[in-house]
Amino acid sequence: MHILFLTDNFPPEVNAPASRTFEHCREWVRAGHRVTVITGFPNFPQGRVYPGYRNQLRHREQMEGISVIRVWTYITANEGFLKRTLDYLSYMFSAILASPLAGRCDVVVGTSPQFFTACAAYFVSRAKCAPFVFELRDIWPESIKAVGAMKDGPALRLLERLELFLYHRAAAIVSVTHSFKETLIKRGVEGGKIAVVTSGVDLSRFAPTPKDPELLARFGLEGKFVVGYIGTHGMAHALETILEAAELIRRRPHGDRFRFLMVGDGARKEALKARARARGLDTVLFLDSVAKDEVVAYWSLLDVSVVHLRKTPLFKTVIPSKIFESMAMGVPVLMGVEGESREIVLREKAGVAFEPENAADLVSLIDKLSSDSARYQELKAQCVCAAVKFDRRSLAADMLGVLQDAILKRT
Repeated sequence: MHILFLTDNFPPEVNAPASRTFEHCREWVRAGHRVTVITGFPNFPQGRVYPGYRNQLRHREQMEGISVIRVWTYITANEGFLKRTLDYLSYMFSAILASPLAGRCDVVVGTSPQFFTACAAYFVSRAKCAPFVFELRDIWPESIKAVGAMKDGPALRLLERLELFLYHRAAAIVSVTHSFKETLIKRGVEGGKIAVVTSGVDLSRFAPTPKDPELLARFGLEGKFVVGYIGTHGMAHALETILEAAELIRRRPHGDRFRFLMVGDGARKEALKARARARGLDTVLFLDSVAKDEVVAYWSLLDVSVVHLRKTPLFKTVIPSKIFESMAMGVPVLMGVEGESREIVLREKAGVAFEPENAADLVSLIDKLSSDSARYQELKAQCVCAAVKFDRRSLAADMLGVLQDAILKRT
C-alpha cells in the first residue's frame, strides 16, 4: 500500500502534529508499506527556516524510509491571523502542485489543526482517484474563535461550511478524541466513518530517566523542586497562570526551593518573558525549543509538569499530547485542562487537576505534591503504568487499519 500524507508540520519540527505524523509513518514503513509525505520546510514556531534547509520550490529527502517532499510556503512567525492564513493557503496550493511527484497512491491523508491541509488532501485524492482520510486533531476554525483570533462573522461561517464539506467528503475521519467524534455526529457527520485514535508516546524514546546532571548544573536546579512546562507558548495556553503561580510561591517562606522551567516557543513567549522580567520572577527560567533527540534530557529535569489551556468549553474536547510524554517519563501531571484529557489523567492516576486559569489552585497542588513524598511516588509509578496504554506503535497500527478499510470500501 502507498500512503500519501499531507501535513504542514514534520520533523525536524518537534511539535505534536510533527511527532505524531512522523511516528505513525515510520511504523507504517516498518510494516512494509510505502509512505510519502508532502510538507513544508521546517520553521515552526519561530517562522525561521531551520539550519540546513532553505525555502525553495521543491526538495526531496528520505527519513527512516519515509519519502519526504518539501514545498515552498509563505513563512511567518506563529502570530497574526492574516499572516498565518497566508502561510496555510500557500502550503495548500504548493502541496497540490507537488502531488504529481508522489506518483500513484492508494490513499491520501490530510491532517489538521488547520484544515487547508485537509483541503489539499481532498483535491489530491480526487486527482489520484484515491480515498481521502481526514485526520482531525482540532475543531478548526472554532478553536480560532475560542482564543479570540477571529470573531464570528461571514468569514468564519464560510470556513465552517468548508469544514463540514470536508467531513462529509472524507471516506474516513480519524479523530484524536472521543469528544471530537461526538461533536461531529451532532453536526450531522456519519458516525460510522469516524474512528478514534488518540495521541500517544514513543516508548522507545520516553522513559523514566535520572535528572541530567549537566543540565541541572547549567541551570542551577540542584536541590530544587522543578515545575515544568514543555510545549508551545501560544494564545490557547494562557501560560500567564504559571507566572502568577510562580509569583505566589516566591512570596512564601522557602519559596526559593521551587523553580519553574518553561521550554518552547510560540506567539506569546516574548510577552511572557517581558511579564516575568517586569515582576522580577527570577525563579522562572525560559528556554528555547530543543531538538527532538535532546528533549528527553529536559523532561528529566521536571518533578511535575503543567498542562494548561484557557478555560473555555471548546478545550474540554482536546487532549494535549504532552500528557502522554509526561506519563512515560514518570513525571506527575498538574492538569489545567477540563474535559476528556482531565478524565484520562485522573482515571489513570497519573496526576492531579486544577481549575484552568486559577493560579492559587495550581499553587495548592504544587505544595501538596512537594511535601507529600508518598503521594508523589505513587503518582510517578502510576504514570509509567498508564503510558503503556498509549504506546505509539499500537496506535499507528490502529490508524493503519482505518486506512486499509477506506481503501477496501473504495474498491
